[in-house]
Amino acid sequence: QVQLAESGGGLVQPGGFLRLSCAASGSIFAITGMGWYRQAPGKQRELVATITSGGSTNYADSVKGRFTISRDNAKNTVYLQMNSLKPEDTAVYYCNADQFNGLRIRNYWGQGTQVTVSS
Repeated sequence: QVQLAESGGGLVQPGGFLRLSCAASGSIFAITGMGWYRQAPGKQRELVATITSGGSTNYADSVKGRFTISRDNAKNTVYLQMNSLKPEDTAVYYCNADQFNGLRIRNYWGQGTQVTVSS
């Protein structure tokens, strides 16, 4: 099993910034993709950003140019630098990790961390 520990959420004003972290632990071999998703009240969960072990990234159009995803493969940790935050960014942010064990992909999720952007 893989456990994902998230940190960095909180309350910020519009235009502010936050840095989210997510560290994988447990049976952490062969972690491939890692990323962040979010879910606002009454809305479906949506992709925020993903990153492969090779460093390829993918962003939602709504955060492109404002958010940056990165990872430290040695630490099995993924980060999300969130700049120029908007009220529309308010959501629960979930860390995600994929693991390939040689036969199939396993998918893991963190518990989520609340990000609130408000004056």
